[in-house]
Amino acid sequence: MSDDKGTDRPEKPARAARRAVIGVVTSTAMQKTIVVQVDRLVKHPVFKKYVRRTSVYKAHDTQGVAKKGDRVEIEECRPISKTKRFRFVRVVHKTKIASVEFVQEA
Repeated sequence: MSDDKGTDRPEKPARAARRAVIGVVTSTAMQKTIVVQVDRLVKHPVFKKYVRRTSVYKAHDTQGVAKKGDRVEIEECRPISKTKRFRFVRVVHKTKIASVEFVQEA
């Protein structure tokens, strides 16, 4: 008889790295949600030139850190709502345009 009582469990495989993308915030009108536009270059199959493709993602931003025009990093996660599949990670580059718009409104 062994007395280890099931301690030799197989280890869980490591989770694959989640997809992270960098884009520009285009809207912060919703609560805890930002809309991020991600640009990428794709080679055209016939003409062999690079064509710009854009994708729009909704990301979960609980603290409301990201502002319109900021370049942010978002990461894929479990579905948070019907359209939200990404989570805000960090601000890569803050924009100065938002502060100029604020001064003009005041």
